[in-house]
Amino acid sequence: MQDDTDTARATDSVYDRIDRARASLTGPQIAIAVALVAALGFTLLFVQDPMLHDSLHNFRHSAGITCH
Repeated sequence: MQDDTDTARATDSVYDRIDRARASLTGPQIAIAVALVAALGFTLLFVQDPMLHDSLHNFRHSAGITCH
């Protein structure tokens, strides 16, 4: 038989997670997260210089990420 925590986990939605994040994160934490996502997105979308692209590719492999 399931207890209340299992039921709560089963009905957890994205909206619940967003509400929890709003309640627990401060404004500066959210700003830093948005800035990091924007910087990463810019890097991945616009930095396609072959040398830099290869170095990022090698970094991903050294970090243990398999990309192909």
